[in-house]
Amino acid sequence: MIAFPASARVWIANGVTDMRCGMNSLALKVQEGLGRDPHGGEIFCFRGRRGDLVKLLWHDGVGMSLYVKRLEAGKFIWPASQGGGAVPISEAQLGYLLDGIDWRNPRWTQRPAKAG
Repeated sequence: MIAFPASARVWIANGVTDMRCGMNSLALKVQEGLGRDPHGGEIFCFRGRRGDLVKLLWHDGVGMSLYVKRLEAGKFIWPASQGGGAVPISEAQLGYLLDGIDWRNPRWTQRPAKAG
């Protein structure tokens, strides 16, 4: 996993996001849709409609980074849509989320059957 600073807050954007969006479009969604500062050092997570792709947007003080992860099987566990806001989670919960584990109740949701 990417080593984010311990002081970074993590936000999960409710609902689904168009995964064709790049970092500028996602930063605009953070600013206008979530009402947060995309350059404030916080981590913002977005999920696509199918649920197997997630994008993380993070500004480290030097530049903006966009991370993408796709699950081979299963779906990322996401909060129910409640008005287009964001849900704060801890860095440990982000680790569970990126591993495909239910971050609300940590346990494996899907294990790969083969390597290739």
